[in-house]
Amino acid sequence: MTFTPPAQPHSSYTRRVNFRPPSSRRKKLAGSTAFAVLAILAAMFGSLCGLLLIYTVDLPQIQELERYRPNTTTVLYDIHGVQIGSFALERRIVVGYDDIPPVLRHAVISIEDKNFESHWGVNLFRVIGAAYRDLTADRRAQGASTLTMQLAKNLFLSPERSFRRKLQEVLLSIQIERNFTKEQIFTLYVNQIYLGQGVYGFEAGSEYYFSKHARDLTLPEAALLAALPRGPSYYSPVTHSERALERRNRVLNAMLEDGVITAQQASEAKAAPLGLHIEPPPNTAAPWFVEEVRKELDQRFGSDMVHQSGLRVDTTLDLKLQQAANQAVLDGLATYERRRGWQGHLLNVIVAGSSVDAFHHPDWVLPPTPGAYIHGVVTEVLPYEVTVRVGDHQSAILAPEDWTWTNDKLASDFLKTGDIVYVHILPAQSGDSGSVLHASLEQDSGAQASLMAVDNASGDVLAMVGGRDFNLSQYDRAMQAQRQTGSSFKAYVYTTAMEAGDKPDSMVLDAPVTFHTASGAYSPHDYDNRYQGNITLLHAFADSRNIPALKLAQRLGISNVIATAHRFGVTSDIPPFLPIALGAAGISLYEQVAAYSSFPNDGIRLTPHFVHKVTTADEEVLWEDTPDVHVATDAKTAREMMQLFEAVIHQGTGVAAGQLHHPLGGKTGTTNDFTDAWFLGFSPSVTCGVWVGYDDRQSLGPKETGARAALPIWMGFMRAAIADHPDENFPGERPVAAPVGSFATSSTKGTTSRLGAVLQAAH
Repeated sequence: MTFTPPAQPHSSYTRRVNFRPPSSRRKKLAGSTAFAVLAILAAMFGSLCGLLLIYTVDLPQIQELERYRPNTTTVLYDIHGVQIGSFALERRIVVGYDDIPPVLRHAVISIEDKNFESHWGVNLFRVIGAAYRDLTADRRAQGASTLTMQLAKNLFLSPERSFRRKLQEVLLSIQIERNFTKEQIFTLYVNQIYLGQGVYGFEAGSEYYFSKHARDLTLPEAALLAALPRGPSYYSPVTHSERALERRNRVLNAMLEDGVITAQQASEAKAAPLGLHIEPPPNTAAPWFVEEVRKELDQRFGSDMVHQSGLRVDTTLDLKLQQAANQAVLDGLATYERRRGWQGHLLNVIVAGSSVDAFHHPDWVLPPTPGAYIHGVVTEVLPYEVTVRVGDHQSAILAPEDWTWTNDKLASDFLKTGDIVYVHILPAQSGDSGSVLHASLEQDSGAQASLMAVDNASGDVLAMVGGRDFNLSQYDRAMQAQRQTGSSFKAYVYTTAMEAGDKPDSMVLDAPVTFHTASGAYSPHDYDNRYQGNITLLHAFADSRNIPALKLAQRLGISNVIATAHRFGVTSDIPPFLPIALGAAGISLYEQVAAYSSFPNDGIRLTPHFVHKVTTADEEVLWEDTPDVHVATDAKTAREMMQLFEAVIHQGTGVAAGQLHHPLGGKTGTTNDFTDAWFLGFSPSVTCGVWVGYDDRQSLGPKETGARAALPIWMGFMRAAIADHPDENFPGERPVAAPVGSFATSSTKGTTSRLGAVLQAAH
């Protein structure tokens, strides 16, 4: 028997079904995968291109940066080039790269962007590291923005946090790096970045926090400024000193790590205090004047240009005279308040439901200094000692001699903790603690005063005070208040008489009289209820007699007197009633000062103005103001009136001013019930007017005349105004004799030549 093996399958079938080489399968899989990856990458690339297209459509053109001008501060200067104020939406002072000291550059780069000099706008390693820390901390733990990215965001983008905004920031940063040098980028950054307290840029920050230029910063000061961009409010040295100190020391550590300072320098800087020397708020020396300038500039150029374009405004103010005016007003009001007697009725913060510790007064924007008048809150009352807080961290002590004028011996008899009081900071005495000031008790019953002074030959407003305290009331009583002028209006009555042919030695009868007017019989009287019979016009004016003024006004016609006042620049609508001759009309101090300045100018009136010149940051002159010149009266009349004004000082109601021993003239003014007190007067070079009264028109008190309430303030200012003009004289000769020691005659000198120059320029 033979064995036959089973038949084998067909060989071709075997190859087709059971055999496939492994390498062939891998090739096919790789090809499919590659196709899928390419498709995905193409889709991603297309999506990215689409996103880039969408997100870059509204990107700003980088060329705009070449023309970029940041909002800068408009600065006001006085006639000597001293800064007196500023306007700004963003307080910024633009400086160049070389004005930023190396210590500040190193501090900023060390803490904000260590690789600033080498990266191309975006630091990928920093971005990845920050993203990792953000994810692991489950919050925004660390930023990844370079200086260039911060600049792009601050210049062009909104503060929103979104992928769209971040991508735009990156793209802009790359463009900025391609078009600008590192020095240019850093310069833009240091001028743009916000540092808190409304301050932008490191130069403005240095001046605000340390009252010095950035180029003069010390190492700890530079480190503190470099600490602020991360969180200007959170790390504010003004409100969060501990956080600021910790952040400053972190900057010093970063600088040490980078090798830009030594260990000893870092240690010494860390041990230093914050050392703040906060810059006084702008516009504090002449706030009413600065506000008047702002209104004029806003009207002429628009608010945006005034507050954003960094203009230079050369004003007419003389800061030295302004400071004298401020002090004269405050000293004069303090003297009046003491004369009036202690009124009491003090507000008390505890009774009002607050606490002494939480109290903050608007006066405290400036640190208290000797000579200042400031409101404070009583923190402790002992029988013979009172402690008053006069700042957030400053107190003053009052001793019995400091309240003697109140007629109270014990402080506890009339003061209690929580009372809001008004004090005068006195000069330090030997033995005084540096942290505690010495002050005297004063009173703020609400009495106000205003003062304005102009240069006779140019119309420049040299000083202006609109009230007692700008922090409490911004109402400008020099420009806005229309107050009855009292006897100071008589100048227009007598000017009309001189123009009609009367002379200073013409006679008038000072005797009881009744005038028959449309409203009935009018029987006026003189201030002292005494009548002097036949007297000269000079004597009647100097002694401010009422009856002679009314008789002149009736004879001349009250309408003609009013017309004279309007010719001198008074714009108020004055009703044609006879009592107007005694000053029943409401006129502003500004108008009165402008009118009175015509008399020492031989009848030429120059409209007072506040600005000399406005220039741009590129020194382009935008506007130069020239005085508006009018003829108020002829020179002959003006010189005859000057005899009357000088007689007021030599022998009349203003005789107290004779102690200044200088050629002066002027006129007092007092209204019924002593509600308004005036003095308007001049030297050959300066005219000054003072008003004293209450806003609610209550009486100043018995016998508070212009000579008593206003003249001392005028003298306090004029003492400073004439200090630099010892040899000046009024123009023309004085034919009327005056008492021995007075200035009865004078020669043309000084003022006339300056006035001539102004008139020539005006024409």
